[in-house]
Amino acid sequence: MKFLPALLALALLGSLSAQEQAAPPAAAPAPKLPPDMTVYYFCLLTRGPNAGKGTKEELAAGQAAHMANIQRLADSGKLLVAGPFMDRGDWRGIFIFKCASLEETRELVASDPLIKDQRLIADVRPWLTMKGNIRDPEFPAPLFTPKS
Repeated sequence: MKFLPALLALALLGSLSAQEQAAPPAAAPAPKLPPDMTVYYFCLLTRGPNAGKGTKEELAAGQAAHMANIQRLADSGKLLVAGPFMDRGDWRGIFIFKCASLEETRELVASDPLIKDQRLIADVRPWLTMKGNIRDPEFPAPLFTPKS
């Protein structure tokens, strides 16, 4: 029964007409969510056309700028989770944001230096989950501390 609200919300999202589904996500009206559900914004980072291009120093500087931007976004309280995939494949990492809108999230993601340089490509999607699901009891506090 714990996942019943999620299933109801998915059914609600699935009930949009074909015309509404074809509209850009930022333009479509947000469906009313059950009270125990919330929206986060999931970003999949994949290898971009300029990945690996440049000198060793340029690549190191780009990575340092990327990490500084991640810390800036975490400090803003908008970026909740960030991390790379460990298999060195085309999927490079993920971000999970708590923002007011898809548009705001896309603007924050676009501020990343590796995305600006097309070393990474970002695919941002709204993600529905139950309130409180973003947690890990093993680690009660993140290593970085987002500022409220």
